[in-house]
Amino acid sequence: MTIYDIIKRPIVTEKGVTKKEGEQTLCFEVAPDANKTQIKSAVQTLFKVKVEDVRTVNNVGKLRRRGRFSGFRSDWKKAYVRLKAGEKMPEYADI
Repeated sequence: MTIYDIIKRPIVTEKGVTKKEGEQTLCFEVAPDANKTQIKSAVQTLFKVKVEDVRTVNNVGKLRRRGRFSGFRSDWKKAYVRLKAGEKMPEYADI
């Protein structure tokens, strides 16, 4: 797996931006089979920063209905990556 297979996209929501500014934590959608060490090394090589901590969340897909037709959204995995103190916070537009 390459670093681009592990990290799919940054999550830019109100909660993600608040964590980024206040707690020096980045939020990403990652591959469901990626582990914390793979995520840590991918972020360190991609953004050239030092990672202190990685937390992951497995989100289960919700039931969605369109009239009488129903289905499920896909399951996906989210990672919260906290940077070490003194590290420069990367901007997603600079990539």
